[in-house]
Amino acid sequence: MSDRLPPVTDHDTWAKALDELRVREKAATRELDAIAAQRRRLPMVEMPEYTLTGPDGPIRLVDVFDGRSQLIVYNHMWFPGETYQCSGCTGFTMQFDRLDFLGDYDARFVIITHGPFDEALAYQKRVGNRMDWYSSEGTTFSADVGAGPGEGFAVNVFLRDGDKVYRTWHTTGRGVEQLGYTFSLIDVLPWGRQEEWQDSPDGWPQSPTYSRWRESETIAAAYGDPGA
Repeated sequence: MSDRLPPVTDHDTWAKALDELRVREKAATRELDAIAAQRRRLPMVEMPEYTLTGPDGPIRLVDVFDGRSQLIVYNHMWFPGETYQCSGCTGFTMQFDRLDFLGDYDARFVIITHGPFDEALAYQKRVGNRMDWYSSEGTTFSADVGAGPGEGFAVNVFLRDGDKVYRTWHTTGRGVEQLGYTFSLIDVLPWGRQEEWQDSPDGWPQSPTYSRWRESETIAAAYGDPGA
């Protein structure tokens, strides 16, 4: 038998092993509930007024909420003059195709990058991204939320009270992956992510970290506008 396969057993033995795993899965679910409860109790910090750039020109940060009370922002990495931007950012944001349901929760989810808006809009079309994009170019907004030039990507969450905007939560690195479905699906597969850092049985397929991630060019070829 190939050493790339889990051991084969009878149904009862398999069910017992699954039940043992389920204890840990349920404990993790309860811990995530507790973390979310703590997140809801975080204090918040008032933000200065910012004027960003959107499809219709200058727009205040408070107006990016589009009348809603809550705003999730993906801070997209940006490298000036590059045809293809960060593949991790590009792949992550491509997951969010239908976001209208957030309106039922008085919320919105947008992308803000510190790159020029015209370049960002062209890139959005080039890779087939369907999210709403804004630019913080000419402001300190991205730097103020941990995603300025040279600082990488982030997710920030804001709450609006009238014309005042408050920052309530921030994450980066692997904290961001929890918000998408890509790795959640891959992690339930027998071989998982197949990356070298993962704890897998000997002989199972493993590759260097990031090597299976789609490049931005591949995403653009599959979903984007070739003329953009």
